Amino acid sequence: MEIGISTFVETTPDVKTGEVISHAQRIREVVEEIVLADQVGLDVFGVGEHHREDFAASSPAIILAAAASQTEKIRLTSAVTVLSSADPVRVFQDFATVDAISNGRAEIMAGRGSFIESFPLFGYNLRDYDELFEEKLELLLKIRASEKVTWQGGHRPAIQNLGVYPRPVQDPLPVWIGSGGNSESVVRAGMLGLPLVLAIIGGRPLQFAALVKLYKKAAAHAGHDLSKLTVASHSHGFIAEDTEVAADKFFPSTQQVMNKLGRERGWGPYTRATFDDARSLEGALYVGDSQTVAEKIIYLRKNVGITRFMLHVPVGSMPHKDVMRAIELLGKEVAPKVREEVARWEAEGIED
Repeated sequence: MEIGISTFVETTPDVKTGEVISHAQRIREVVEEIVLADQVGLDVFGVGEHHREDFAASSPAIILAAAASQTEKIRLTSAVTVLSSADPVRVFQDFATVDAISNGRAEIMAGRGSFIESFPLFGYNLRDYDELFEEKLELLLKIRASEKVTWQGGHRPAIQNLGVYPRPVQDPLPVWIGSGGNSESVVRAGMLGLPLVLAIIGGRPLQFAALVKLYKKAAAHAGHDLSKLTVASHSHGFIAEDTEVAADKFFPSTQQVMNKLGRERGWGPYTRATFDDARSLEGALYVGDSQTVAEKIIYLRKNVGITRFMLHVPVGSMPHKDVMRAIELLGKEVAPKVREEVARWEAEGIED
């Protein structure tokens, strides 16, 4: 059972003061957060690609590379790479470079992207949303499989027996499929035998158990070894010494971001009642003290079957020291509780 952190490198206005820290400062803070996550024994840190003012990580690979030489064990992944609007050759080269710097700890989490700012920025048409992802994933996997590549598609110039360098330390370089719960994405990941990441940020997480079953069914149909499949979740959350303190600290910035996105996407208002309901055992928010958050992760593992949990913190801008403390608690207190329970299941032969 792997446990880690994900971030979009948020630079939203401070809820109390209205001040906005610079993109440069927030990027430097995230590098510090990755280093701390490694020191406290977390397994993975993910940085998500966005191209808008309130998220500073337009190039996750560069941020991960900055942390790679300062860390020893933690795996470094995008969360996600918006592959539809990217060049798969450059994506592979960037993460192969991170893999070299980190000596084999890089991963790519590929997704279609729920934010669409990158499409007009890089000259792509949203009408090609699905076709772009399918084509570029095909090319990325072809590059991963072979040093010399011959390929032709409809949205990128063809490649005729050309080499793609550098080659990664890992063979193959891990490529995950990120999904917000779209059954088509889940089936695609299963058919390809690729690890799956589910963004579980709303509703009832147990509803995702059906998608995990669909993923495994598709993988079995394609002849893949189910014992080698891995499923991750990405969920919002925050940890403090006291559950109510954690909730009171995490709610304001979360509400600010969710209401802003809600106005953009036509969602209803995000209230404290909505927030508190999601903090329940069956809700999608992992907010509380170490015991509370550990129990919720164990519950998710037992009922949905995930093998990696990524806590997305912060949602919106929070004091850096509070985020660092949450990472410390996740690594030193939450992760050991979860790993101990999963190890007990395995030792006793209990089905999870």
